[in-house]
Amino acid sequence: MLYKMVLYCTIVCYFIQALYFIIYKELRSMTKKFIINAILLVTIGTFVMSACKDKSKNYAENDVIFKDLDTTIKPGDDFFRYANGGWLKKNPIPPAYAAWGIGNVVEEELRDRLKKINEDALTANAEKGSNTQKIGDFYFSGLDTVDIEKEGLDPLKEELAKIEAVKTVSGLIDEFAHLQTIGVQTPIEAGVGQDAKNSDKNMLQLSQGGIGLPNRDYYFNTDPHSVEIRTDYQEKHLPIVFKLSGLSSDEAIAATKRTYSLETFFADSSRKLEDLRDPYHNYNKMPLSGLSKLAPDIDWKSMFAKMDYKNVDSVIVGQPEYYRAVNKALKTFSIDDWKNYLRKNLVTAFGSYLSKPFDSENFRFYGTVLNGSKEQLPRWKRVLDTENGLMGEVLGQIFVKEYFPEKTKQRYVNLVEAMRATFKEHIEKLDWMSEQTKQRAYDKLSKVNPKVGYPDHWKDFSTLTINRGPYALNVMRANNFWHRYDANKLGKPVDRTEWGITPQTYNAYYNPSNNEIVLPAAQFLVPGVKDEDIDDAVVYGYAAASTIGHEMTHGFDDEGRQFDAKGNLKEWWLPQDSVKFTQHAQMLVNQFNGYSIYGLHVNGKATLGENIADLGGIVIGLDAFKKTDQYKEAKPINGLTPVQRFFLGYALGWLGQERKEALSSQILTNEHAPGFMRVNGPFTDVPEFYDAFHIKKGDKMWLDLDKRVKIW
Repeated sequence: MLYKMVLYCTIVCYFIQALYFIIYKELRSMTKKFIINAILLVTIGTFVMSACKDKSKNYAENDVIFKDLDTTIKPGDDFFRYANGGWLKKNPIPPAYAAWGIGNVVEEELRDRLKKINEDALTANAEKGSNTQKIGDFYFSGLDTVDIEKEGLDPLKEELAKIEAVKTVSGLIDEFAHLQTIGVQTPIEAGVGQDAKNSDKNMLQLSQGGIGLPNRDYYFNTDPHSVEIRTDYQEKHLPIVFKLSGLSSDEAIAATKRTYSLETFFADSSRKLEDLRDPYHNYNKMPLSGLSKLAPDIDWKSMFAKMDYKNVDSVIVGQPEYYRAVNKALKTFSIDDWKNYLRKNLVTAFGSYLSKPFDSENFRFYGTVLNGSKEQLPRWKRVLDTENGLMGEVLGQIFVKEYFPEKTKQRYVNLVEAMRATFKEHIEKLDWMSEQTKQRAYDKLSKVNPKVGYPDHWKDFSTLTINRGPYALNVMRANNFWHRYDANKLGKPVDRTEWGITPQTYNAYYNPSNNEIVLPAAQFLVPGVKDEDIDDAVVYGYAAASTIGHEMTHGFDDEGRQFDAKGNLKEWWLPQDSVKFTQHAQMLVNQFNGYSIYGLHVNGKATLGENIADLGGIVIGLDAFKKTDQYKEAKPINGLTPVQRFFLGYALGWLGQERKEALSSQILTNEHAPGFMRVNGPFTDVPEFYDAFHIKKGDKMWLDLDKRVKIW
């Protein structure tokens, strides 16, 4: 780096000398020329060296990882707390949140930016049908609490009347079809997606659903958290919702009992979280006649047509046993039972957009009881979050113009390629994989498609109608827009340019059917710091390891590895390589099975894919970082070596804390382990971590050599 700066200075000096001779050719005195040239050289050299010092100064002064350290904690005892403890002490979870961390802080910054976009749209006098008009009117309707309170349940009266009019099973199934088109849960969970075994084709797919609690285990587990949740659900939440929907107290109690029985019936035939991760077991393609054998009491062709799914001749059923249960439930439960079940689902779907009694109960149960939040967000934030979920790409087009310049995007495009090259080197060095499987792995890796920052093409919202009428109806129309958008894909080629996430979302994903990693602009933001003021060590930990490498490794985790380079579910590994992979992966299952919090054990099998991706991202990111000038120069910043800064940068990506209720719910329902475990867990498997922080046997994070996991 330094020799490049000197060379640059020399070239600039010669250029200035040439100018000097042209401009001051009348000067004949060599002494004068020498003095002036010397002054120029010193001035430029001072400027360049000053720029170098200023850059180092920026890194030191804006050092997010240094200021968050808690040096009262040994790195070898709890690295997550050592790295983030200073921030955690100064930033308790605000009452309106179930968790608080770096993602929330980024979201707060984003909300402020998006708020300005919305406020400008409110007063823009925009043309009807334009994106600006839709943004402004949606925001207005969500903030119009006077009309919202005055309307009460009125926005749903038409839909409640349709439910009440159901008299027969066929009428009930027609109502299932209709409610799905406006975003209300029914027992039929249908959607269009890529055929896992033919990724160029869109197929109608059915999966399990129908329950009101977040996970089937909440209906059966005996741990205190699960018991508390389902008790509140039966004794408080459901009776309140039914009374708000118009039933008397006695009717509400009876409806609660029957609705809970119906949901428990569905839960009993639903697969566990870990069982949903087997792509072959959850792929059951069949003609429409095969579906009719599973559930003969449903006229599937007619129902699909009413759901806008045209000319369906075959479907992919994820969990056939669930649909056998749905068919049985149609005969087991009365029409009145079903109507109450749908009434509850309708009010739940739109309760947050209705008057205060509905909104408050939705928050009390789903926000406080399930996740521990103490109070609601300010209304403008809730409206903005809803709008972002329904019209995110409209806002995203404005967002990226202002907040994600091309220079920043290029840094992360380059990072992707650095990670890809290093991943290939890791595959080359594997001692457990055959050469034949390696060649296929190289091919898949080379074809991973990175989508960085924002889409090249934006979605068209011209058919979405938004006005300043009832807020709930705007949400309903937006739900219907997305349903039609989804249904319109059926029978058409897969659009591999499409994004499933907005650029202002703090998240990322890997799509196995497209063999792509999708990396939104917001995911690379560090709150309060300009991108150019973050050194490579931190960026390689924060972005390359925890995001880019993580998502790339998903293509080679226990589930993603079963899809080939084109995104098809297909055996491309030699059998002996699959066996060896499974043996290595089982060590990671065992490791995470040993972690627990609040008496609940992490499900090592359900979280395996994420844990493989975390570990892969770390080791590949670290080796990619070793190729940088910062690593080679080995200069500390604020007393921290480049390698230490890499590990701290990774930990920064998981900075945060969660309430007990939220953590408990996560362990039961989520394929991700809690954030602190995603730092401390994989770090114990990385040899460089032990060296960088002098971890010794006897430290709490020490893991014996034979227990350390190495996959990729």
